[in-house]
Amino acid sequence: MASNRLDQITSHFAGAGSQSVQIGVKNPEDVVIVSALRTPITRGRRGGFKDTTHEYLLSVVLKGIVEKSGIDPALIDDVVVGNVLPPGGGAAQARMAMLHAGYPEASGVMALNRQCASGLQAVAQVAAAIRDGTIEIGVAAGAESMTASFGDNKRAENYYDQEMLKTPAVRDCLLPMGITSENVATQFGVSRQKQDQFALRSHQKASYAQKNGLFKEEILPVKTKVKDAKGNVLEVIVSEDDGIRHDATLQSLGSLKPAFKPDGASTAGNSSQVSDGAAAVLLMKRKKATELGLPIIGKFITSAVVGVPPSIMGVGPAYAIPEAVKKAGITINDLDVVELNEAFASQA
Repeated sequence: MASNRLDQITSHFAGAGSQSVQIGVKNPEDVVIVSALRTPITRGRRGGFKDTTHEYLLSVVLKGIVEKSGIDPALIDDVVVGNVLPPGGGAAQARMAMLHAGYPEASGVMALNRQCASGLQAVAQVAAAIRDGTIEIGVAAGAESMTASFGDNKRAENYYDQEMLKTPAVRDCLLPMGITSENVATQFGVSRQKQDQFALRSHQKASYAQKNGLFKEEILPVKTKVKDAKGNVLEVIVSEDDGIRHDATLQSLGSLKPAFKPDGASTAGNSSQVSDGAAAVLLMKRKKATELGLPIIGKFITSAVVGVPPSIMGVGPAYAIPEAVKKAGITINDLDVVELNEAFASQA
């Protein structure tokens, strides 16, 4: 049934027209990124940010991108923050963070949730607003304290409309992500060995990048406080991601037990960790960046979203990426690098 649905999706987009864009051509109307920073990504409940709030992490990167660019925060029309877990949808925390970062009250703010793609959706939303003239300068961000919120928003099945839950696809919306990972592995024949091999390469690349300082330009060290095992509060500076398995081997990954079902293949070693962190980018049109004398470090071309069956939600990139590529007027073969949200090795 899921396979038929994916066939329908593919068929639908096969007939869609492409959007005219100019890759490799500098245009004053281009939407560009002039500043981008992130905090380190730390392990939820155990890492350097386990005692740091969502709004503080967000305020650090919101302040960092304006300080790095030298722009007056008063010029920022809107801030869009993608997040999934915070209470109240994260709107209050987003407002708190931007005000603490020194942005004026006149700057707007909103929070949005597109699950794993929330931060990317924030970028797409800000870029669209700049293109249509709704705003001139905007910030797109993402933040999450899984230490504080992961698991808190789970509700018992009997909370939901029981008649609606009789529809299989509706009921599948409540599946834990780990189970959807197992569904992807089963349906598409992704073995445990393939998953561990992919995970090993991922950890190796991250380890190499960290040891050679390749992340330093994008990471903003964060001064915060952490409680030790005895309850003492210590002031620390967190400057590196702490979830990389530097000494991972196929043997060590292979020894880990399945995390979501006894006979499953998704483990703590080939699945993403529970994390805390934040990131932000500053966007405007190329002509505005030139006017302000700001560096241009990236250009937003296009984006795409495609729905897939909830039971195998992890395959979303396999259908959204070709659509984005088509909108950009290129082919998959033109791509030099594809960077995925590696939620699970089965999915990636």
